[in-house]
This record gives sequence, C-alpha cells and structure tokens, in this order.
Amino acid sequence: MTTPTPPVAGRATGIGSWPGTDIGEAVSTVLGELPDLPHVVELPARGLGADTVGRTGALLVDLDLDVSTTGYRLAGGRNGTARRARDLLAEDLDVLEEKWELAGLRGAGRTVKVQAAGPYTLAAEVELARGRRVLTDPGAARDVAESLAEGVAAHADEVARRLGADVVVQLDEPRLAAVLAGTLVGQTSLERVPAVPAPDVAERFTAVSSRLGRPVIVHSCAEDVPFEIFARAGVHAVAFDVSLVRPARYDALGAFLDAGGVAVLGLLPGTDPAPGAREPSWKDAARPAVELIDRLGFPRSVLTDRVAVSPACGLAGASPGWARRALTVVREVATAFAEDPAAL
Repeated sequence: MTTPTPPVAGRATGIGSWPGTDIGEAVSTVLGELPDLPHVVELPARGLGADTVGRTGALLVDLDLDVSTTGYRLAGGRNGTARRARDLLAEDLDVLEEKWELAGLRGAGRTVKVQAAGPYTLAAEVELARGRRVLTDPGAARDVAESLAEGVAAHADEVARRLGADVVVQLDEPRLAAVLAGTLVGQTSLERVPAVPAPDVAERFTAVSSRLGRPVIVHSCAEDVPFEIFARAGVHAVAFDVSLVRPARYDALGAFLDAGGVAVLGLLPGTDPAPGAREPSWKDAARPAVELIDRLGFPRSVLTDRVAVSPACGLAGASPGWARRALTVVREVATAFAEDPAAL
C-alpha cells in the first residue's frame, strides 16, 4: 500500500534533465537547491538509454526497447540497449540513495519526484518491428501504456522504499499536442498518423493515473495545453511554460485550478540567457506568474495553494552554471510566494 503523498503546491522543482555526465554532482545540486521537491536526475548527455524515451524503456514491464536507424523500437527480448538503460538507472538510484542518507533526509517527511515519458509520447516515439509508430496500432499502444503504468508504479515504490520519502510522478508529454492534432508524420513525409480523440486520451490518462496510485504531474511543452483532458483524467498537476499560455486558454486553466488542480509554472528557459543579457532575478521570474494569476481573476493566495514553480523545461541544454542558477531562482520565487503573495 502506497503512502499518501502531499500535494506539490507551494514548492519549487525541476523538470528532470541536467547537463553533463556526473551523476553525483547533479544529485548533490538538485538536493541542495530543491529541498522541498527534488527529482530523480536525468543525464541525457551520457547517450543511448539516458534520454527520456530510453530511460522510460528501462521501466517497462515485459517489454524492451532496442535502437534502430530511426530511433527506439520494441524488441523481442533483452538486448544491449535495454541493459544499458537499466544499468544507468540503477546507478542513478544508488547515488541518490547514498546522498540522501548522507544528508540525513530519510524519515524527514520529504517528497521526491520521478519522471517518465507519458503514454502518448512513448507510443509516438517508439516504433513497431516494421517501423511504424506504436501509436498506429491501438492494441500495441494499449499494451505499452499498461506496461508503462506497471513499471513506473514499481519504480516509484522503489524510490519511496530506498529514500523513506513520499513520491510524485511526472509524465512528460511533448508529443501529445501532435497526437491530438493528427500532425505526426508516418513512415513517409506524406503520411500522417490519425489524431487520437480527446475522450480516448483522457481515458488512457485516467487508467495510467489509477494504476500509479500517486499524484501525477503531466509536463506539456505545447502552447495549447489540454487542461480539459487532464482535469477529466484526474491529473493532480500540469507543468507548462507560462510564457506560452495564450489568452484563449485562460478559461480552461482557470477551470483546472478551480477543480483543485495545481499549475506548475515554468518560469525560466532551459538554456542560458543570450550573451551579454542580464540574468533574471527572482522578481523577474515571478512577475509572469503573478500577472497570469491576476489575469485569471484569482486571489494572490493561489500562488501558495494552487501553484508550484520550475524551469520551463529540462536543463540538459544549459551550462552547469545556468542550470544551478535556474534552480536557485525558482526556489527563491517559491519562498517569496509562501511568505506574502499578496505583496508581490
């Protein structure tokens, strides 16, 4: 039986990825900068099996991924790609557990976030044996989603057991907008993968979330974030780039918050500021969040009880210095929101 997990509102966190290949340094930085909601760090610069899709493949139950000339593909059994991904993940958890213990965090009532590709991004990115996207085969897409839910649930349980902490789950869905719009390219540039209806997407997210049994955050990189779908599916929180939210989506976002959802506002870019540009202060970063809540017509207290903050996306493309600075700034923003949001 899983431990009840507190909500993520009022906290600062990261999206997941980090620059470089030194897992020890990355874990130490994330634990130090994000004490209220650190995350299991991803280091895609290590190569095959360390990116979001390959790492998620390491979590699948009774399914394995291999690599082809065009990307990841469902494999007939264990292979070198799958073993490498599992070995990297096991190493990362060992380092996290060691540093967690050294920091005296076990039993301290902390919460940790784990990440994986969501069911639609995984089905869009992974191929069947003959090269078509898994998404084109409804039965295969369902099997992958069920395997994903089982595997991520087991992963979250392992992290909770190792650290003695609560765990929330983030599902990364950069491909979901294309899935809904039917704009994914098929095997040729002239072929399009048919759109998946919104009710079917909501139903699958409901099934995955139910199996996970923990609060779920969905991270979307799109301008048109489908808040209605996530609300219908009972998703706890949605993480998105606040700079991309258009006025046409304000009502949907407001309804999501009204229904008890949490907005994880991405306030800083995942790459370094332009050369010569001034690095943003916490006040600079906080301003778009405050303005958004004002435009939605909510009281500023929502910044504490219905909002969390993060960089807008992963930090794998940033310099180590900017990655660390971005986490420092979002932590300072969360602190300011907690102290006196009405005064901002």
